Amino acid sequence: MKFAVLKFPGSNCDRDMYNAALKTGVEADYVDYRNTSLAGYDGVLIPGGFSFGDYLRSGAMASVAPIINEVKRFADEGKPVLGVCNGFQILTEIGLLPGALLHNDSHLFVSRNESLKIVNNQTPFTNLYEENEDVIYPVAHGEGHYYCTDAMYKDLEANNQIILKYNENPNGSYNDIAGIVNEQGNVCGMMPHPERAIESILGTDSGVKLFEAMVNSWREQNV
Repeated sequence: MKFAVLKFPGSNCDRDMYNAALKTGVEADYVDYRNTSLAGYDGVLIPGGFSFGDYLRSGAMASVAPIINEVKRFADEGKPVLGVCNGFQILTEIGLLPGALLHNDSHLFVSRNESLKIVNNQTPFTNLYEENEDVIYPVAHGEGHYYCTDAMYKDLEANNQIILKYNENPNGSYNDIAGIVNEQGNVCGMMPHPERAIESILGTDSGVKLFEAMVNSWREQNV
């Protein structure tokens, strides 16, 4: 398996994504936002940061980058796509995930380790966790408030698309939502950073199983 780690002007978590991929024993390359092909790759990792300086709003300018058409193709073909923090914002901007990310209720940038709960362990990203397992992922965002309408929330619940919730909500997200998947289950977006939670010596390795699950799920379908 080979991951494409997208790079936009202002991306600053691409190295963490790259290292997380290597830790799970797969190949990874950085792919520039101006590229128009993801040929040869099996999955896409969209890192956090401040793509294009977060001008207009977070993820808005990245949403029209040349590489985005390929990201949409990957999603349509059922290949794994993971967007974290700014990557989650981009996935909502391009319509691969429902909802939007707003400014934190506090209007402050939040940066700390956060306790979360795996509320759906039946996805390609979470199937190595126990249901309702508590994990520790770092958060680092100023626009992490996940917003959706009541009707959208009912659809998310009905389709088992909510995978991760905060134990103590740091940003005002609707019903503590921290991460979701699309209806098909192959596109995942979350504000917390599992790629920064892969070494116990740094405080938490809760994120390792998420990347291992991605790899194992792909291999089960393709090897």
